[in-house]
Amino acid sequence: MGSQEKYVTKQIQERFRQLAKEARDLYLTTVVPTLDHVPSPLEFHRDWVCPNKPVIIQGAISHWPALHRWTDEYLRKILGDKELTVAVTPNGYADAVVGNKFVMPEERTMSFTEFLDTLDQKTDSQGVFYIQKQNSNLTEEFHKLIPDADVQLKFATEAFGRLPDASNFWMGDKRAVTSSNYQAACYKENDTGTFDIVDDHNTGEVPWIPLDPTNPDLDKFPQFANARPIQVTVNAGETLYLPSLWFHHVQQSHRCIAVNFWYDMEFDIKYSYYKFVESLVEVADKG
Repeated sequence: MGSQEKYVTKQIQERFRQLAKEARDLYLTTVVPTLDHVPSPLEFHRDWVCPNKPVIIQGAISHWPALHRWTDEYLRKILGDKELTVAVTPNGYADAVVGNKFVMPEERTMSFTEFLDTLDQKTDSQGVFYIQKQNSNLTEEFHKLIPDADVQLKFATEAFGRLPDASNFWMGDKRAVTSSNYQAACYKENDTGTFDIVDDHNTGEVPWIPLDPTNPDLDKFPQFANARPIQVTVNAGETLYLPSLWFHHVQQSHRCIAVNFWYDMEFDIKYSYYKFVESLVEVADKG
C-alpha cells in the first residue's frame, strides 16, 4: 500500500473515532432509561422508535396472568406431554461462532415435562437445553399459553402500524447465552455423550460477529477498545425495547422465561446509512 492509501485509511479510521465520540456526547447515554408508565403509541414512536434508542418500560404486561400463573407446576399441567422443539448445545452458546464456523444448536423434540426434568437435573442428559425457537412459537407450539399472555404489545403495534412478525417464548437457565462470513454448522451429540460440529451445507455462509463483549480478544479486535457497551438488567414484569441495528448479547442470571415480540425493521434511510458505514469499515479494515 502506498503512502496516499495509508493516509486515506488512517483518516477514515479517525473519522470513525470522531463519529463514536459525537454519538456518545450528543445521542447515547451510559444507561438505558426506565419509564414508570406505559407510553402512548405517539410517545413511544416519538421518543424511542424515531431516535432508535432502547428503553425499559414498566407496567406494559402487568395485566398478564402469566406473571403469577407460570410456575413449574402450572406449566407441567398445561403443557406436560406437549412435544416441543428444544435447542441443545454443549456450552450454552447457541447460534455462535466456534473457530471459523457459525454453529447452530442441535434441535431435539421432547415433551415439556422432559425439558423441565432436564433443567432440574433429574436426567443424565448432556449439554445445555434451551427453548429459543424464533418462528413465532408462542402462537404455534405454545398456543395453550396464549390465554395467559398477549401476542402483541398494543402500543407498539399501533406505533409500528402492524402486528409483530413473530411472538416468541424463551425458557432456559443461566447457562444459556446468545452471542466476516462463516460456514454454517450444527452441534450433534455423538454416542460418547460429547458434541461434534457438523457442517450445514444447506444454510451456507452466515454473517456474524465472532466477539464476546464480556471477554473481548483485543489482539484480534483492537478497535473494540473504543467501544462503550451499555449494560442493562431486565427484571420480572419489565419490557425492554431494543431498537433495530443494536448489537446485543444476552445472559440470564437464573432460570427464567421471556416473551419477545419481533417487529421487523423499516429498511429506510437509517438502514442505508448503516450499510454505508459498514462498507467504509470494510475499506478501513482492509487498509
